[in-house]
Amino acid sequence: MNFNPSRLTIARKRRGFSRVALSKASGLAVRSIAYYESGEVIPSNEAIRDLAKGLRFPEPFFFGPELEEPNCEGASFRALSTMTAAQRDSALAAGALAIELCRWIEERFELPEPTLPSLRGFDPETAAQALRAEWGVGERPIKNVVHLLEAHGVRVFSLPVDSASVDAFSIWHRDKPFVFLNSMKSGERGRMDAAHELAHLTLHIHGGPRGRQAEVEADRFASAFLMPAADVLAHAPRGMSLGTVLRMKGRWAVSAISLVHRLRALQILTEWQYRTFCIELSKRGFRRRERDGIVRDGSQVLTKVFAALRTEGISRGAVARDLLIDPTELDSLLVGLVIAAVAGGRTGDRRSNQGQTRTQGPDLKVL
Repeated sequence: MNFNPSRLTIARKRRGFSRVALSKASGLAVRSIAYYESGEVIPSNEAIRDLAKGLRFPEPFFFGPELEEPNCEGASFRALSTMTAAQRDSALAAGALAIELCRWIEERFELPEPTLPSLRGFDPETAAQALRAEWGVGERPIKNVVHLLEAHGVRVFSLPVDSASVDAFSIWHRDKPFVFLNSMKSGERGRMDAAHELAHLTLHIHGGPRGRQAEVEADRFASAFLMPAADVLAHAPRGMSLGTVLRMKGRWAVSAISLVHRLRALQILTEWQYRTFCIELSKRGFRRRERDGIVRDGSQVLTKVFAALRTEGISRGAVARDLLIDPTELDSLLVGLVIAAVAGGRTGDRRSNQGQTRTQGPDLKVL
């Protein structure tokens, strides 16, 4: 296969490099890199080795087929004003690798089809109630948000950007919904981020508000989705105290601050109580982390996929080679979602093939 210029661009973005930074890492001239990316000049074998070393990508990666990079306009990035262009581009490039991994998996396994209704035009509270009813969740707490999303066809991957300031994002790609979660966030924040991105996928699927208005709607949806009004009202005692909040939050596996916001929205707390609780939680450090934080919600689909591969003797190295990436790059798309990642099991290097039996049915269906 011929050298693919677009893959060089994606690899550079994935590492958060400008062309100047790549020039320093590879020893190649900035002008040469620009020519390589535009396709005007085909790099020599020696130049490809220098690029691969500087970008920490295997040389074969640059000879693969086109990758489908998510469009920034279609992605639900939050706080773009505080996110650097390099961080945004790195996240989108990681998304391209995740989409390729998803394609690889779907060639071999039967994954749940998307069942996300369009709720555009609904107010967030009503939309959250409607989706819970549609999915048969009722008013009960959601044990694992990632499992629930996967059960309804959402493809969930980790967002391998080394910054806690980069939030999750979501996209629709070829009629498939994708959510990318920052594994550096706490378990409580991860659940809220997943619900927030679900809001974008269902509330804003066919367009609608953008920017701050969309983010406020998604926040309200996420809060209502994780803490349904009827359940909160049923379990909120009279005479709320901060101690009560800290005991209650475990029921919905949310942060203390998130529960306080929800209690105010449902008028269970007065404005004075709300402000008092927020100030006290800030003093105790709860805005940074929960003292009794929960484990992040993991993926059932990805865990079962890689368990099935291990039984077939297909190692993570074999999967990574099929994708033309390093195993560490593969792991970065799974971290926080797959316990023990894809390590373990047999380490045979047998490459997978598309002719193998497609696994389907209850063994991969998220219950």
